[in-house]
Amino acid sequence: MNELLKKLFILPIRFYQLAISPLLGPRCRFQPTCSHYMVGAILEWGVIRGIWLGLKRIFKCHPWGPHGHDPVPLNPKRHKKEDL
Repeated sequence: MNELLKKLFILPIRFYQLAISPLLGPRCRFQPTCSHYMVGAILEWGVIRGIWLGLKRIFKCHPWGPHGHDPVPLNPKRHKKEDL
């Protein structure tokens, strides 16, 4: 059920990435882009926390905000201590 819910929320983001984003051109100040970050956050943290992390990232994406490499934080519940 949880995986189905993740896919349901990722689907509109993928649509944006494939159909809308190419028309707008590169605009994101971060790497990975905000839409890729949101997908990664949902996969890593689940729907609720992933969307929260993605929205926080989107709100940081403005001309006076930071830029550069900003990966999705790892969920320690999903990774062994040795992986971190």
